[in-house]
Amino acid sequence: MTDLLNRRVRLLIMAVILSFCLIAIPSQRIYDASAFEFSSSNTPIVVCTTTVLASIVEDLAKDMVTVEVIASPAVCPAHYDVKPSDVEAFKHANLILMHGIEPWVNELKEASGSTAPIVKISGPWNTPDMLKAKYASVAEALQEYLGIDVSSRLEKCLKSIDEIKEWLLEFAEENGFKNTPVVCMLWQKAFISFLGFDIVAVYGPPEKVSAKQYKSIVENATKHKALLVIDNIQSGIELGEKIASEIGAVEVALSNFPKIAPGLSNMTAVMKWNAVKLAEALQSSRYMIDLIKLNNQVATWKTATIASSVISIAELLIIVALILSLKKK
Repeated sequence: MTDLLNRRVRLLIMAVILSFCLIAIPSQRIYDASAFEFSSSNTPIVVCTTTVLASIVEDLAKDMVTVEVIASPAVCPAHYDVKPSDVEAFKHANLILMHGIEPWVNELKEASGSTAPIVKISGPWNTPDMLKAKYASVAEALQEYLGIDVSSRLEKCLKSIDEIKEWLLEFAEENGFKNTPVVCMLWQKAFISFLGFDIVAVYGPPEKVSAKQYKSIVENATKHKALLVIDNIQSGIELGEKIASEIGAVEVALSNFPKIAPGLSNMTAVMKWNAVKLAEALQSSRYMIDLIKLNNQVATWKTATIASSVISIAELLIIVALILSLKKK
């Protein structure tokens, strides 16, 4: 009886352990289902190299296509390291959209054997007018290569971008962006100029900035009393932080890609997010300037108080000396 009970206990323990193992081991069918989804999709698959292009396609085509994104919004696409899953994405693509700054596109096309057309949507996209041009180019590609007419949605998107443009210009005026001296990372220059800032120095990708260029940036920033150093998140922020520390400015990092943070579904959302971050950084800079002025005033008051005290003591000593000399007479 005891042996039978012990055997049942052992079997129960083994069953529990086996259950945990089955939960912990990933199901192979999940991977197979994912692979099947590529090949059996009822909608054309548009592979986009970045979240910028993906967000535009999603705004324009929505449920009419399946969108796949290659590069993470957290990194510059020029520095992205491809994965095996990217080869699969290219293999099943009906259309591939790229900017022209991604050196790995041809490598993926060759490795995947893809016959999908590759359309280059070139040029910057981080001002409202530039962004409108990208929406128009993507809409044209969807029509030409997939036969999808998104003209009505394009019209709505362009109108929305115009509304954001108006909002940004009003926000810039309300927060005193115009003519404020700043240092700026090259990939943010167009957006910062659009908002009315005075860019007194520009720096490129950190890995390409020489010691001579760094010195020139610091000298210009110091000369013009730059209040902000504006970084590009995807390019790294260490250089911007170093410049800001050296010149006594506030560093702020902006994004050039959507989906870097919750709620940033497309570039218009990113532009608003960037503008708010700039306003907060500028306010911090002004607080810092006020604090420096206050400290200088306190230092001046201290110096004046000490000088006054010294003079008072000197006058007292002179009076005492005169009294003593009169008593001797």
